[in-house]
Parts: sequence; structure tokens; C-alpha cells
Amino acid sequence: MNTTNEVSATKKEIIIRYIVFIIGLFFAGVGVAFTKRGDLGVSPISSVANVISIKYEFLTMGDWLIIWNCVLIVGQILILRRNFKLYQLLQIPLSYLFGKFTDFGMWMVSFINVKHYAGKLTMLFIGIVVLAFGISLSVIANVIMNSGEAIVKAMADTLKKEFGYVKVAFDISCVTAAVILSLVIFDGQIVGAREGTIISACVTGLVVKFITKHIRGGIEKIIAAVIIHEFSG
Repeated sequence: MNTTNEVSATKKEIIIRYIVFIIGLFFAGVGVAFTKRGDLGVSPISSVANVISIKYEFLTMGDWLIIWNCVLIVGQILILRRNFKLYQLLQIPLSYLFGKFTDFGMWMVSFINVKHYAGKLTMLFIGIVVLAFGISLSVIANVIMNSGEAIVKAMADTLKKEFGYVKVAFDISCVTAAVILSLVIFDGQIVGAREGTIISACVTGLVVKFITKHIRGGIEKIIAAVIIHEFSG
């Protein structure tokens, strides 16, 4: 393969990987919708937006997620300053897609009405698995981080701390902020941040590791096969 074809193949691979990332965003958005419909709390990173969406319904859950993710992007800029790379602004349109995918997911599950606790738990765990699958695709795509992961990396790099420890601290901070916010805007009541948020925080990462381990090879083969087909056809 000559140099021109090598460059073209690289660009094609990047495009395909972004497509995989966007598909991952779709599943992540649907996963959030399932957990929200279960009404036991959503993932820590989405908990602040969830609390606000319950109180202020003039915007959808997806819209509040878009705003929240943009806040996280601004946080990255403030933390990294000159080290913030322009390509990371791609998080803005990707955050928009994630928000809209979440709203689509809310529409998908709107007909599901769970009243018993067992049903709520079922919705929660379905949401966690679907969310984890979406995150796994995003990890395998390996093109850009979502805003939640990116701000954790920015903090870890700046503080020179291990990513995993900073991630735990950040998740705890998000849940704490959601609880405090709920107490303030719901007159002393905790709304939108429940046991499902804690379960999600403890379980999602493990499910992501399990799914990623079992699908990475297959996804990479599909990406390679598409590239080969494009340049041999």
C-alpha cells in the first residue's frame, strides 16, 4: 500500500471508529433512560442532571444532560488551560447527541410502567447493562473520551493521581452534589438520587470490563474488515 492509500486507510479507520463511538453513545443514552424509568436513581455522572430534570420540566432529561456535559467541558478548560486540545471540543456535539439519544430512549421506555420494587430493580439492571455496553463501544472506539471521563483524566493528570482513584472521588462528588441540590430544591427531600445511583456506581465499571473483554476482538475485526473491503473493492 502506498503512502496515499495508507493515509486514506487511516482516515477511514478514524471515521469508522467515530461511528462506533456514536453507536456507543446511543446505547449509553438508552441505558440512562432505562435507569431513570426505573426511578431508583441514575448513574453518578448523570445524577445532577436527573435531579434538575425532575424539578424543572421545561427542559427534557436529555437537554439537562447536554447542559451538564457542557459544564464538565468548561471544567476541563479551566483545569487544563493551555493543555486543553481543540479537538476535545468535539465533546460538545457528541454531548448533544448523547442528550438526544437519552430523550429517544425515554420515548422508547415511556410505555413501561413499573410499580413494584422488583420491576424497578429490573429496569435498573437492564439500564446498567445497556449503558455498560455503550461505554464499552466508546472505549473500544478509542477516539475521544466523553466529558465525564475527560474531566476525570484532566484532574488526574493535573493532580498527578491515578485515574481510578480520581474517578471514584469524582463519582462521589457528583452524588453528593445531587443529594445537596435535591435537598435545596425539594425542600429537604432527597429526590432523583437513590440506591440505584449507588448500585450503578458499584456495578457499571465491572460490567463494562466484562463486556469489553468479550466484544473487543469482534469489534476490532469488524472495523478491520470494513477498511479492507473499502480499499479492495
